Parts: sequence; C-alpha cells; structure tokens
Amino acid sequence: LMERWGEDAALVGELRSWLSDNGVIRARVAEGKEEAGAKYRDYFDHAETLAKIPSHRLLALFRARREEILYLDLDPGSDAEAGHQYAEGRVARNAGISNEGRPADRWLLDACRLTWRAKLHMHLLLDLFNQAREKAEAEAIAVFGDNLKDLMLAAPAGPRVVLGLDPGIRTGCKIAVVDATGKLVATETIYPHEPKRQWDQSLQTIKKLCMQHNVELIAIGNGTASRETDKLAGEAIALCGAAKVQKVVVSEAGASVYSASEFAAKEFPNLDVSLRGAVSIARRLQDPLAELVKIEPKAIGVGQYQHDVDQYRLAKALEARVEDCVNAVGVYVNTASAALLSRVSGLSGTVAENIVRHRDDNGPFKRRKDLLKVPRLGEKTFEQCAGFLRIADGEEPLDVSAVHPEAYPVVERIVSSTGKPIKALLGDGSFLRGLKPEMFTDDQFGVPTVRDILKELEKPGRDPRPEFKAAQFAEGIEDIKHLKPGMVLEGVVSNVAAFGAFVDIGVHQDGLVHISALSETFVKDPRDVVKAGDIVKVKVLEVDVARKRIALTCRLSDTPPAADGAAQPREARGSGGPGQGRRDGGGRGQAQANSKPRITAPPADNALAAAFARAKRS
Repeated sequence: LMERWGEDAALVGELRSWLSDNGVIRARVAEGKEEAGAKYRDYFDHAETLAKIPSHRLLALFRARREEILYLDLDPGSDAEAGHQYAEGRVARNAGISNEGRPADRWLLDACRLTWRAKLHMHLLLDLFNQAREKAEAEAIAVFGDNLKDLMLAAPAGPRVVLGLDPGIRTGCKIAVVDATGKLVATETIYPHEPKRQWDQSLQTIKKLCMQHNVELIAIGNGTASRETDKLAGEAIALCGAAKVQKVVVSEAGASVYSASEFAAKEFPNLDVSLRGAVSIARRLQDPLAELVKIEPKAIGVGQYQHDVDQYRLAKALEARVEDCVNAVGVYVNTASAALLSRVSGLSGTVAENIVRHRDDNGPFKRRKDLLKVPRLGEKTFEQCAGFLRIADGEEPLDVSAVHPEAYPVVERIVSSTGKPIKALLGDGSFLRGLKPEMFTDDQFGVPTVRDILKELEKPGRDPRPEFKAAQFAEGIEDIKHLKPGMVLEGVVSNVAAFGAFVDIGVHQDGLVHISALSETFVKDPRDVVKAGDIVKVKVLEVDVARKRIALTCRLSDTPPAADGAAQPREARGSGGPGQGRRDGGGRGQAQANSKPRITAPPADNALAAAFARAKRS
C-alpha cells in the first residue's frame, strides 16, 4: 500500500507544491560541535521558510551540514506536528480512507501515516533541497559573474610607467617596473619588514627605481603586509621630491595563480616565479582587463560561496562573462596578447596565437581585411570577430571603431549623402546627431543598427570603462585591532553579494556593509548601489576581532551599537527599507537578528487531521 500510494503522481505533486510553499528549513548544531563550528553559531538554532530563505544563507547551511556542524531538516510548517497530520490526511483522502470505527481503519490510517513519514516526506525533502540548492547556486554564479565583470571593466590607469610592489614579510617584497606599454624593465627584492628590517635600504631602492624609470604610479598588492608596504611607498614618494608619483593599493587576487601558470612561464621564462606576481600587479593597474584575462576566472575570487557551487557551470558562466567584457571594450589587434585575443568572440587559443605570430613575422596589421591572411582564420571566423578587433592609425579609418566591416557600406552612404569624408565625420557629434537614420537604411540594416553606427561614429573606439581614480586608506589604521566603532574611512568595494558589499579598508580583513546599510533608501539589489572596484566612504559600526568580522555602513549618520555589545534594532538606527532588518551574511558578516522569521502555517482545519489527532490520543 505504501508503494502504491507513494507513487501516485498527482498526490506527490500536490504535496511537493504544498511543502515547497510552507516547508520550514530547521538547523540545529551537532552535539559537541559548538566550538569547532563557532563561525556558524548564528545557525545553531535557526528556522526559516524554505521559499523565502536567501541564497547565501541556504548555501551557508548546506556548507555547515557538509562539514558535519549542523543537522538540517524540513518541517511541514511552523507547527511541525500539525503539518505532518495535514500531510497524512491528504494521503488518506487520496486513498479514500477515513476512520469510521471499522476494524481495519486504524491499521489503514497507520499505513497512511507511514507513507508520509517514512517515504514521501524524506523523498520530498531531498527533492526540494536539491531544487533550492540549484536555485541558490544559479544566484551565486550570477553574483560571481557580475563581480567579475565589474573588476574586469574597472578603470584602467592607461599607458603609464608603473612600479608593482608584491608585499611579503619573511620572503621580502618583490618589485617589478613596467614601461608605458607593459614591458618589464626592472626587478628587485627588498626586505623592509621582519626579520631583516632593511627599511632605509628599501626606501633608497624604490626611490632609485622611480627616478631611473620615471615611474608615475606605484601599485601595491593588498595581501599580507600591504599596509606596512603602503607606508614604505609613501615615504619613498616623499623622498622623490618633485616627482609626481602616486601610490595605489590594488587587488592581488589571482596574481600567485598567474605566476605559476603556463602562460606566465612562456611570457617570462627566465624570471623567478615570485617576481612574476609583481609584474601582474603592475600591469593590472595599467589595464585590468588585459591582465585579468590571463588568469582563470575562478582564481580571481570575487564570488559568493564559489566553492560550493557546480564547478563546471561556474566555469562556463565565467568564461562567457569574460568574453562579454572583452567584446564590450574591444581589442587593439596590433598590441594585444594571445590571452586577450583568445577571449574575443570567434577566436580560439590557436587562432589567437597565429595572429600574434603573423604580427611578429609580418609587422602590424594595416587593415582588418589583413586578418584573413592569418592561418585558420576564415571568412566565418572573421565575421564573428572583426567588429571587436580594432586597428589604430591603419589604412581604413573605420577600423578603429566598433563598426563591423559588413556595415561599412552604410557609412559610405552617409559619406556620399553628406559630402563629408570619413575622417571628418569621425568624432563630429553635433553633425552626426543631426542626421536621420531612416535615410540610410536598406534591406540588411534597419533603423536601430544605423542609429548604433551613428553613435559609434561620434566616439570611435570609445572605452566604456570609467575614469581612473584611487582610494586613500587612513594613515595608522593597519590592523583590525586599530578599528573603533564610529570611525569614518575610505575603502574599495572588493566583492558584492546578495546580502551586501565587502569593502577593503586596508586592515587585511574586508568589512561588510549589509544591504540595509548601503543607502538611506530601500535597496533591492546591492549592485544597484555599488559594484566591485567602487571607492566608498564607510563608518565602522562593530568590530569582532575574535571572528574577524567588521560591520560597516555607508550611511554616515548611523550610530554604532552600545558599548556593551547589545545591538540596537535597525529601526533605532534608521531602517533600510521594509523588511530589511539585520541579517547574517552567510557566515561572513553581521550577526543575524534575534527575531525568528515569520512562518506560514499549513491548513489546520482539516477534518482528517482532526481524525488523526483523535486516533493518536485513543
């Protein structure tokens, strides 16, 4: 009977839908795991409606279960027993069974109870947990992709001489100087910190390199000893006197992965692995996109629970996002690396290497059509990639723009109609805005396409990335122990998650601005307010040194909690919008509010449920 009832598709579908809407995921700590699982203590006794739980919180619970810190269950509503009785009643009604006092009725009702409790409940629990995990993973992958895009489309410093500093303590700080084209011109290793403490000698080394190579920017990795090295760079800049050198702390995420990669070995076969990271740090300040494409996207580490999601789906999604970024900016084919070219739509790694080889053997490309001479780059590939490849100062003025060669006839019609040569048209925004797109359409190119072409002619080869600027970390604030509630600091958004934004304020531990503290107005999606790489001013609300947690707010009028550690309600500090009380950041941010979530109870006024209750009592 249990097999027959448990395989009734209509019944299973109905109960799945009901449990999906009303089920409550309940977490409890495993015995003796309180200390080992301290970072999950906000979930030691936690209940939340499955249909409403945020993706980051669900992934945190699943991670804790995998680490055997928490037990998870799915109760059928806030009143678990009433929910179980309702489900048992649905099984009985579907089977046409009721308790009419006959000898077999109680036995049949017991079979209905076992059908739900021993078979259907566990089956649906696994099914709904898997569905919820897939949905949460999809959200996490989307968050990673969005952050990766923001990082790759960060403002480039441009063709300026940069000194890259890869901070270290025992092994020393690695220095690499690259010229305006990104070519490596000098390397050094200095030991300003413990145990050697060669501070003055290190200052002179940096000063000498800055003066010798006319360094304009010093890029400092944000890893271990970053703030101490930042101080060193500041003193070295002061020693340079009139030379206008600016220091910038940049993310070194993935630099070590690049250092040991096959690509880095090909690029710098005779350079020590540890020095390659400094080169990457310097170059990613010049052009983040061109440098970050050399690193496997997953290694850049701007994700939300990235190690908990399906790695194949994550890799595919990130590869597509990188390609979108490269295509959005465009690639100058005469200066781009094979790694960057391989990310252009339609180009494989082999074809990208063939382009570089052809360029080295025959000199720079003079027009896009010359790409057809590259081995294995045929008409179809050219059709896919040509619009994203740029040629500056070539024979064809349009080759510097994003206008595809297929659309050149449209521009020729504009030229013949206006009587102005192409070079005169390019950049003449006021004239181009006065043209009517309808005049230049044909069977192949409609009004929207012609409008896009006119926009591109206004600013040929325009870079969609923002203007370069750098954050200034507060002097003397170099460790989490230096932080005090109420401090106002400048920082860089390092990561954006569904529950808020992480901000690097220069203390080796990112702080969390919860979604409810990002703005004075209601925020549905943190990315509506901030993105990775943004420079923001934040106020310190709370500091938990033991757990390495820093609570920040972008609302500078917010007041920190009382000194005894009892957090004020969010309403007392100004609400971030309806329903946005303080929540836990997936085990990484602020502590969750003490109030339990509101849980929808299952229908309890069912006659069969009452019958079951009477049967149990008797």
